Amino acid sequence: MRNRHPATVVTAALAATLASGACTAGAVGGGSATGTSATDSECVRIVEENGTKPGECLPLSPEQSRVDLVTPVFSRPTEITNPLHVGSELQQTIYDGHVDGKPFRTELTLLPHIETVTVNGEQVRARTFQFVSFSDGRVQEVARDWFAQADDGSVWYLGEEVFNYEDGVVADTHGSWRAGKAGPAAMIMPSAPKAGDVFRGENIPGTVFEEVTVKAVGQTVPGPYGPVKGAIRTAELNLDGSRENKVIAPGYGELTIDEPGPDLEAVTLAVPTDVTPGPVPAELAALSTAVRAAHAGATEATVAKVRAAWDAYRASDRVPQLLVEQMDKDIGSLTSAVKARDAALVRGAVLRVAQNDLDLHLRYEPLATVEAARMQMWARQSALDGAARDAGAIAGDVTSLELTWDRVQHDTDPARAARITASLHALRDAADRQDTTTAQQATTGLTAALDSR
Repeated sequence: MRNRHPATVVTAALAATLASGACTAGAVGGGSATGTSATDSECVRIVEENGTKPGECLPLSPEQSRVDLVTPVFSRPTEITNPLHVGSELQQTIYDGHVDGKPFRTELTLLPHIETVTVNGEQVRARTFQFVSFSDGRVQEVARDWFAQADDGSVWYLGEEVFNYEDGVVADTHGSWRAGKAGPAAMIMPSAPKAGDVFRGENIPGTVFEEVTVKAVGQTVPGPYGPVKGAIRTAELNLDGSRENKVIAPGYGELTIDEPGPDLEAVTLAVPTDVTPGPVPAELAALSTAVRAAHAGATEATVAKVRAAWDAYRASDRVPQLLVEQMDKDIGSLTSAVKARDAALVRGAVLRVAQNDLDLHLRYEPLATVEAARMQMWARQSALDGAARDAGAIAGDVTSLELTWDRVQHDTDPARAARITASLHALRDAADRQDTTTAQQATTGLTAALDSR
């Protein structure tokens, strides 16, 4: 949905294309709000991650390959049934991986909020997804993405509000756009994609841009819990000149995102696709008990219990390989940090272990139950960061709490919701003032509100 980690240099392949003169200068931009076509002389100029504009044009696909040069008609835009788009059935998808040498995690969640966006002079109601990415366990980027399905079954991207974080606070809102204001709506998934189809999943040159080429359809690909049929493979050209290969599959949307170099993102599991009936396995319950104890106080003894419980659970149940690898790394990092008595590393590692543990519960428990446990997890983390007087970490904790609360508040008893909201406001106020002492007190109040019934 967005070029999350753009490269800062033009690739060698792109440089060769540019040197050949395949991209000629012309009007900047691709398509209009009415879906009019691009010309052969169109030039979308590269913008690197740091904002540098080298002046070169992207090597765009020929106009005749594009399937998005149409004017979408929206009669029932919030009824998304396209099986290759996340809006068709997903409630939440968890991605894990590694980016820039750090553990990387994404939560993509359907929100109840319906956004109204102007497309071609028409008011279109759109479904809203909340995108939250974490680097090393801490919030890095947040966005609200808006999607609507046209009458022909294609899904269109109507914009996003983006917030990029540094040290727990918003650093900028680069990448934000809204159809009808910044530029046109963008087809993000054709109704029946075919090999060779080209479409622009984002089309605001100079702000956001991605051109997608379908490479193969009808693929059977590995999923978190077994083979997945009906997938497509795509290649994506981004605004900075970088390319990504993606696998998009029914029940998951973007299943894997393979960028040049060592970075990788892939789905760990999705709700409801990977949900299985039955109670929480006893081994998983034991793991969660051990993780909560370590989160409250990480010692060699409590961490050893986490390792033993994880080994027992992993031997008893199916666990996606990517999550196995991530949990092994995080428990290893936690063990090393405790032995080294490095308090800052302990706080980061134990948070990642706790996040992994709750992800496992998505397979067996209702999403609302897991989200409630995440609220308690972030409150525990806020207590740890408050004791360490880490104002930046506390600010990030509050943001994570607020984002999770956005997802569950509508399903919470009004009186209890009011108590939690008031406690969150008090914690936010303390965090904004970098008052770590008051933040600790507010965290205690929030914990009490979360525990109330």
